[in-house]
Amino acid sequence: MTNQTTLFQHNTLASLMAGLYKGTVSIEDLLKHGDLGIGTLDYIDGELIILDGKAYQARALKDQVQVLEVDPKELVPYAAIVSHRVDSSFRIDQAISDSNLKEKLLTYFKSKNLFQSIKITGKFENMHVRMIPKSQAGKSFAEIASQQPEFTEATVCGTLVGFWTPELFHGVSVAGYHLHFLSEDHSFGGHVMDFRLVEGQVEIGQIDSLQQDFPSQNSDFLEADFDVKKLMEDITKSE
Repeated sequence: MTNQTTLFQHNTLASLMAGLYKGTVSIEDLLKHGDLGIGTLDYIDGELIILDGKAYQARALKDQVQVLEVDPKELVPYAAIVSHRVDSSFRIDQAISDSNLKEKLLTYFKSKNLFQSIKITGKFENMHVRMIPKSQAGKSFAEIASQQPEFTEATVCGTLVGFWTPELFHGVSVAGYHLHFLSEDHSFGGHVMDFRLVEGQVEIGQIDSLQQDFPSQNSDFLEADFDVKKLMEDITKSE
């Protein structure tokens, strides 16, 4: 088939929940597979935001958000990326809550059994984000996530990027929406908790296939004994 859009995912969210935090693929290699994506950095050092083919890291520095462009040689333990293709789009010209916007997005999906890429650029109110703090292996992701620093910007312009995952693939990623934010001036960003969109442009891309990439050279992954039931519970709790 021609013109297929493929979501490339390195590792799974479940592996991350199991404490496999060491980076196993470089940003340079990751960017060969698309221009829009999300993930985390080596030893879960903040949130990875891939926008327009560039990779950014949002992390907490004391009581402030720090956003950095990521070096191509930097490693990541988990990421999802796609060459974003716009299949549906619409304008928002009056304020809408995140929950109402997400419901509206669902009406544009051709199927709820397919992944969707999401890109929303505009002006936001009460953009509430968090970022996972850098941690060594061995500590539970769910425990770390419960103590993540959170930040809110009252008014900010920027872009939301991320994916909607079908329930069928919960564990590969988190079922439903998983969105990260990057401000227009690259001074604010993170994993999105909630927001209010004042005005902006919404883009949705249908994803036709999934390329699941495993860290097959990483001994921690190869030797891990996964408690799948607990991992599913931790994903729901943490995300």
